[in-house]
Amino acid sequence: MKEFRVFDTTLRDGEQTPGVSLSVEQKLLIAEALDRLGVDVIEAGSAITSEGEQEAIRKIAEHGFNAEISSFARILRKDIDVAIDCGVDSVFIVCPSSDIHIRSKFKKGREYVLEKGIESVEYAKDHGLIVEFGAEDASRADFDFVVKLFKSAGEAGADRVCFCDTVGVLTPQKTSEIYTRLQDEIPIPASIHCHDDFGLATINSLYAVLNGADQVHATINGLGERAGNASLEEVVMAGEILFDLKTGVDKQHLYNVSRLVSKLTGVMVAPNKAIVGDNAFTHESGIHTHAIIRDSSTYEPITPEMVGRKRRLVLGKHAGRASVEAILKELGYRADKEELEEILKRIKEIGDRGKRLTDADVQTIAETVLEIKKESRVKLEDLNVVSGKNLMPTASVKLNIDGKEVVEAGIGLGPVDAAINAIKKAIKNIADISLEEYHVDSITGGTDALVEVLVKLRKGDRIVTARGARTDIIMASVEAVVEGINRLI
Repeated sequence: MKEFRVFDTTLRDGEQTPGVSLSVEQKLLIAEALDRLGVDVIEAGSAITSEGEQEAIRKIAEHGFNAEISSFARILRKDIDVAIDCGVDSVFIVCPSSDIHIRSKFKKGREYVLEKGIESVEYAKDHGLIVEFGAEDASRADFDFVVKLFKSAGEAGADRVCFCDTVGVLTPQKTSEIYTRLQDEIPIPASIHCHDDFGLATINSLYAVLNGADQVHATINGLGERAGNASLEEVVMAGEILFDLKTGVDKQHLYNVSRLVSKLTGVMVAPNKAIVGDNAFTHESGIHTHAIIRDSSTYEPITPEMVGRKRRLVLGKHAGRASVEAILKELGYRADKEELEEILKRIKEIGDRGKRLTDADVQTIAETVLEIKKESRVKLEDLNVVSGKNLMPTASVKLNIDGKEVVEAGIGLGPVDAAINAIKKAIKNIADISLEEYHVDSITGGTDALVEVLVKLRKGDRIVTARGARTDIIMASVEAVVEGINRLI
């Protein structure tokens, strides 16, 4: 098995995702998670960006991580000076290599950037830094000039070079040709840095490794400018499972790191995202579910446990008897053949109406058909919310929990957020529950519209969905959350 290094650029290229801005504390949290994951290099940011960026990079560099800590730098001495001041182990010095970039950035010729590139490498090495030298927009550059840049950087002391597919135009075939030639002509390790403009970042990264690349640049969840970068979780899993390649990444941490990055950046992961998307190990179709229960390899190329996940069965219009039986077993219920058919019929009726079936809906249907009367452990007794132009939204809630009255208050960014925070505080002694997803639909028109709120709640590795429907969006939200809490506990 060939092993390749993983250079994580979530905190630099990933943070350049439009709308993403991380605080010092958030960057440190992600860096800690990346180090536990086992990446080889953490590009902590671009030190020249701001004082806040410098503080974050400095704290990450001082933390004593196992990973090499790097800062991005242009071919400018001031960029390298600031990186040195932050105490990083290395710099990723990026030099324009295509005529498009050279003209637009410097309005000068190739010899100018070659000279500045060499000067930057020598300066960084003179100050004791590990240097990775990147050719920006190399996939649209004159390849002979890229080779010249890399050879010159190596002679100046660079430890690694990086071919950057800045606008994602490489193909696997072209990548293979490039790295076969680089392996012959460049004596130092070579990296690949791919963007995903045409959806080819993962496969191009892997073809680079198969043809000689020693290191892949990637981001958690494929974050990055425009369509993003090569997705770290895809590169690692596809590399190991499909191409017999090896990394030092602890795969069981992939899902938790993905969730952390999604939460802190505010960028939701698409449900159908490979490896870490909600649907990656979720099954509804009756044919699939029946087979999955017998042998998970029928419809799963890897087990969810490999990446720190759990398999999930959901019910909808495509459900079959096997999935209903499995979910009833999870609920601790038993049904005979006729009851199973009735539950399945009611589930399909809801699906046929175009409705999304929540876990709470399934439980209610099952309990109705089986005539099970179940008292909710958590009941809403009272709710008051105060919000205004110059007021911090505040909510007070009175819950009946296992027969005992609990009163709590909470603040939030809005009245719904405040109400949910108050509920979470009220139930903290019986369950640590987090809100994973919140979705609102207007069912009718007008200012008195009936709204439907769908929530996804998590307790440990269990996830449930629940709904609430009212003309009052706050009450609909609270109704959904309380329903979900009862389902979880």
